[in-house]
Amino acid sequence: MSAAPFDVRRIGRGLPFAESVSALQEALRGGVAVVQAPPGTGKTTLVPPVVSNAVRENLTGAYGADADPAAHRVVVVQPRRVAARAAARRLAALTGTQAGGVVGWSVRGERRVSEGTRIEFVTPGILVRRLLSNPELPGTAAVILDEVHERAVDTDLLVGMLADLRQLREDLVVVAMSATVDAPMFAALLGGDEPAPVVDCPSALFPLETLWAPGPQRLDERGVTPAFLDHVARTAADVHARAVREDPDVDALVFVPGAREVARVASQLRSLTDVEVLELHGQLSPRDQDRAVAGRAPGERPRIVVSTALAESSLTVNGVRLVVDSGLARQPRRDAGRGISGLITVSASKASAQQRAGRAARQGPGTVVRCYDDAAWGAMPAHTVPEVRTADLTSASLTLAVWGTPGGEGLALPDPLPPRARADAEAELTRFGAVDERGHATDLGRLLATLPVEPRWGRALLDGAELVGRTSAAQTIAALADGARVPSADIPALVRRLRSGGGTESERWHREVTRLERLAPGTHDTADPSVPREAREGAVVGLARPEWLARRVDAAGDQWLLASGTRAGLEAGSPLRHHEWLAVAELSRAMGRAAAGTGAAIRAAAPLDRDTALLVAGDLAREETRAHFTNGRVVTRSVRSLGAIELSSTPVTADSETAVPAMRAAFEEQGPDLLPWDDAATGLRARLALLRRHLGEPWPAMDDAALVERVTEWLAPELRDVARGGSLRSIRVVDALRRLLPWPEAARLDELVPQRLTVPSGNTARIDYPPVFSEEEPDRPPVVAVKLQECFGWAQTPRVLDGRVPVQFHLLSPGRSTLAITDDLASFWSGPYAQVRAEMRGRYPKHPWPEDPWNAVATAKTSRALRRDG
Repeated sequence: MSAAPFDVRRIGRGLPFAESVSALQEALRGGVAVVQAPPGTGKTTLVPPVVSNAVRENLTGAYGADADPAAHRVVVVQPRRVAARAAARRLAALTGTQAGGVVGWSVRGERRVSEGTRIEFVTPGILVRRLLSNPELPGTAAVILDEVHERAVDTDLLVGMLADLRQLREDLVVVAMSATVDAPMFAALLGGDEPAPVVDCPSALFPLETLWAPGPQRLDERGVTPAFLDHVARTAADVHARAVREDPDVDALVFVPGAREVARVASQLRSLTDVEVLELHGQLSPRDQDRAVAGRAPGERPRIVVSTALAESSLTVNGVRLVVDSGLARQPRRDAGRGISGLITVSASKASAQQRAGRAARQGPGTVVRCYDDAAWGAMPAHTVPEVRTADLTSASLTLAVWGTPGGEGLALPDPLPPRARADAEAELTRFGAVDERGHATDLGRLLATLPVEPRWGRALLDGAELVGRTSAAQTIAALADGARVPSADIPALVRRLRSGGGTESERWHREVTRLERLAPGTHDTADPSVPREAREGAVVGLARPEWLARRVDAAGDQWLLASGTRAGLEAGSPLRHHEWLAVAELSRAMGRAAAGTGAAIRAAAPLDRDTALLVAGDLAREETRAHFTNGRVVTRSVRSLGAIELSSTPVTADSETAVPAMRAAFEEQGPDLLPWDDAATGLRARLALLRRHLGEPWPAMDDAALVERVTEWLAPELRDVARGGSLRSIRVVDALRRLLPWPEAARLDELVPQRLTVPSGNTARIDYPPVFSEEEPDRPPVVAVKLQECFGWAQTPRVLDGRVPVQFHLLSPGRSTLAITDDLASFWSGPYAQVRAEMRGRYPKHPWPEDPWNAVATAKTSRALRRDG
């Protein structure tokens, strides 16, 4: 018997989106649509059954009235687990069915579906893995992407992957739902040849009153200030107390940036009020999350729910008519220079603040209290930065590689992957063998993509099972992979507490351990005897992040040097401070005591010994000969290191194999000025630079970069001498530079750019060529400085480079001061010379200053000497 269609009219009763159902049904005829509807309109509740009915009607002719419900399942992607569960429960209740029946969900660690499930709510990672496992997505007739405007990385990837899949499966229905003006962009991406139709829905908000309650400074170098959090708690307690006096049914929702802030504000509220205070964030158990989301039963105390951005858009917290907003958010940021990726606290966007405020006016008139002033509001960015621009992209890059589109090339992504972050991610994947040199996924990469953990932790699970046993590897990864806070940064202590404790947190951890154990390789759960028991957690962490293996720098354990070269601090009081070595799992940018002046803080780590660190370090552990310059000579040492951590160093005799690369590196860092340039070398370089500028090839370039690039070509014998113990100061650079001369053209060097010029007096004068070595610098002429009297009668200005470049004359007085500068001698004699003669003949009466310089004798002598010799 076929399942009856969903009663859309009953489900949508009272929901504003009910007015848009017919428009959506019409749009679905083309197989793809974008729904733009503000929060609170009911799109998450109503769109899935509308799509399911449309799919069922289309399939009836093809598969018959008794088609298997699984053949036309609608998968709804929600960005958060708690939202997926809550939406599924609500829709199941509205259809009069049990959760997990007609409507179910699949999230990490929990799956509630059956053979009769027609609508399944999932998180983005679940659907990504399904697509990678079977790109045709069999058994799924439609996919609905909810909250695409949040721009999470996995959701962005799904937009591109589903647009790609529709080229293969035209029968696949795809709907994207957005609460903002991003809808046209997603319509263009998903529509293919022409944009998909956009279905709009008017706002459903009741009247909303906005109050401002600015407090003390919100952020400092350590993050959110305790004084501000106390202000948020007092404000929430006061305004909620006043609201409850007027209406006992008013509940409040307080937004703060992270789980730590949730705990602090909730604790403060419990001391300030007698209402029920609940917490809501991603690290809570499903039971606690669901309790915070569900409305209170009649007769229960009023509630204040303190939440992260979890409740911002895709989740309705029932009964809320009052919102207190800190105006802060936790967003991913990537420090490429130090290789740190993590969450930082920033001002929320205006779009986020508006969605938070809208929570208060979903079910009736409401109030939002903003704990900041209008100046802070004005400084907020308009929209949240897409996660792809700021996050670590290792997992996303692996997904794209397995999908067959390395780097997202050719995929309809909302934003391209930033080049630097993409390159770093692909280098990391190449390092542990997940992708090949062309960026394509290897067999290992395809295996890692099926695991429900980030690729680094997936690799640690596979390798760690062999090294410390499946159970130890799974326990460590299960404790960390969900981003849980690690008290005192002590991972082994966290694992011990989860292993022996009770409660929902421990139960969830045990389920995750069991799941990861099944995915780990091998049949025996034995550890390598070379790894001490107390180092097993550290070994697993080190396999995941070998570049974050760290050694203590000081006796107190304040500062640690990581293999990546980054220095980081460890919080005071951590029991890890007395260990010599740590494997770091979480590192964040930080200031204050926790960072110990380094700018970074260790948030999660496990101890290990030196031998285990070397065992898991991979190619970061090396023994090599290093050479560097000291006072013009090469000093060579044999160094054993783990990345930037130097373990031992022994002086050894220099040899050319190690010294020459070291000297080349010194040239690249310091440039040609490292050499002892004299006038002869500088002059030859300037002459060659002029030839290069005007004649081009084969004359060599003389700029710094060109000389550094060819240093082992023109300086090879000298470098070998220095490698054998000689000094750079003994090098004759002019002789080395001549090795760059092109033959046979070099035979004309002195003809094209002569070093000296014969003047009419019979003497020769040096030609000074300008030290202009880069073709990007302005051109400057060669210069001859000569006494004016030695040039009488010289009408034609000399030129070099076969007449291409005129020589510029600096005509000097008998006292060698410059009287005139010209590159046109004929014009000088006919004009300015008369004024020079009038000014100089009284100052230098012993020297000739004839009225007619054209017919005067050119001489370097005085007038008397000239007469005597004549």
